[in-house]
This record gives sequence, C-alpha cells and structure tokens, in this order.
Amino acid sequence: MRKANLGSLGPVGRLTLGGGGIGQVWGETSRDEALATLTMAVDGGVDVIDCAPIYKNCEAFVGEAFGGRPPQHLKFTTKHYLATPEPGTGAQRLEASLEASLAAMRLPRVDVFFLHSNLHLDDYVYARSDARKAEFSTSWSAYVNEVIPAMEALKAQGRIGAWGVTGIGAPSAVLAALDQTPRPDVVQVIANLMDSPGALRRYAEPPHPRAIAASAQANGVGVMGIRAVQAGALTLAVDRELSPNSPDRTDYDRAQPYRALCAGWGEDPAAVAHRYALGMAGFDTIVLGVKNRAELRQCLDAEVAGPLDPAQVAAIDALGLANA
Repeated sequence: MRKANLGSLGPVGRLTLGGGGIGQVWGETSRDEALATLTMAVDGGVDVIDCAPIYKNCEAFVGEAFGGRPPQHLKFTTKHYLATPEPGTGAQRLEASLEASLAAMRLPRVDVFFLHSNLHLDDYVYARSDARKAEFSTSWSAYVNEVIPAMEALKAQGRIGAWGVTGIGAPSAVLAALDQTPRPDVVQVIANLMDSPGALRRYAEPPHPRAIAASAQANGVGVMGIRAVQAGALTLAVDRELSPNSPDRTDYDRAQPYRALCAGWGEDPAAVAHRYALGMAGFDTIVLGVKNRAELRQCLDAEVAGPLDPAQVAAIDALGLANA
C-alpha cells in the first residue's frame, strides 16, 4: 500500500480502517464479520485503526482481535466527545475516557487521542440547535484553557503519542485551532467529492474542507480524510433507514447525476468516490467506513488502482455537486 506522512506520526498507509463500520454503526454486520474485516485490513496493508467509544463495539473488537498484543507497526486512535465541560473538569473527563478506551482495546497507550466534539469560537451562533451547543460543541475558551493543557499533559506522560481534533465543527474555529500554539498533531477533515459534511453540519458558513486540509498541511499537521462516500450518499444505495429530511438523504438524491456518470463508465460509485478522495490534495490517509470484507476489498482495490485520471476528476467536478 502507498504511504504518506501523517504529520509527526510519520509514514502511514493511504487507507485507515475506521471503527464505525466494524463497530456496527454503519449498517448491520456480525461480530465474526467485523473481526474478519479487521484482520483483512491489517493483512492488506492498513496500519492505522481509528476507534472511538461512540463506535459501539469497535474498541471491544480491537481488544478481542489482538488480545493486547497487536503487531508493533499498527497505530491506534481513540476519541472523546467532550462538548463544553464545566470549568476545571475537562482534563479529568478526557483522562477518564482515555482510560476506558485503553481498557477496552487492551492497550497501554494510543498513538492519537482526538477531541471528537465540534469546535466553536466563543461568540459563535450555530444555524441549528444553538441553544444546545454546549452539549455538542467545545467552546474556544474550553479548548484553549482545558483541552490543550490536558492533551499536552497526556502526551508528556506517554499515555498518548499525539493528539488531534475532529475538524467537523465551525470552520472558523477549526482554522483557528490550526493556527493556535500548541496546535494539534492531526486533524480529521471531510474528504469527498461533494465537500459535504452531511448531517454533521450545524453551521451556516461554507464547510471549506479543502481549505482546512491546506491550512493543516501548511502548519505541519497530519490530515485524515473522513466520509469519502459521504455517509452512503455517494454509493449505489444507502444501507440504513434515513429520514426524507436528512441531509445525508438530500445528498444522496443530489448525487444522482454522479451515479449516472459512474454507470456510463461502468464503475461502482463507491469505488470511484474513494479514488477521488485518494487524489485530493492535502490528505495523508483516508478513513474507511467499511463494515465487511466485501466493502473493504473494494477500497483496497481502489487504492491499488490509484487516483482517478484528470479527465474523470474534471467530469465529476463539472457536475457542480461540491458545496459552495
């Protein structure tokens, strides 16, 4: 598998196995299939496993699969959905979450620990659910005063190798975090041909994922691309029930011209979407949301095939699906 430098973590495979699929978040999969998918990913050259407590059974499956003795070349991440804590409680909550994740995965440390909640500047007003933002988003003050010191302390103690942020919050705050010192070692950024966060988006401003990736690269921050198929919107069929008003359903309907284009090429849209993401500038590794070996095989084959040729990229971009 091709490799790229993930910031300070050094070379990693261009594909990362995401925990949502094998954790049984993205559609149905059995325990045995999840474990087999995890094994197949490692055998196929994947060397980063991206976990989180909210990915249901993901961390337990990692612990079961490796029994606390994973191959030395593998890297593991986990996350905590902190939101905006009561002053003085952030470090304790982050540490407790990390300890629970380490116990579940049977690991002494993780390579990256992510702040998984949104980020917002202190005076920011969300377009949706602003009255509840303290429940889903970390304020800038809490980030600077609580998160950064706590993450740096865990790093100094050797309990984490690095720390990062999931860059799906208000873009203005994510960009500010990439300019702040100390800055995160890694950021997770939307990487799909629609530039769409789908149902993750609560703000009105444009998402600007490519600008976020470019800023991260300029600041030496590693970039993990997420949602290459935009929660199923860029596949032949969504594998779970969605409300007709769901932004992911809206994206799926809006992507019909893309599926028609792929059909004309005789290509599966999910495979094309992964190859498009692999060709996006500024992204070091693409996190896969696969839940079984068949989906994983398609992604491994896409990585072998490499990025799309320029004419195909131009044809996709000409559809005008990318968010403004």
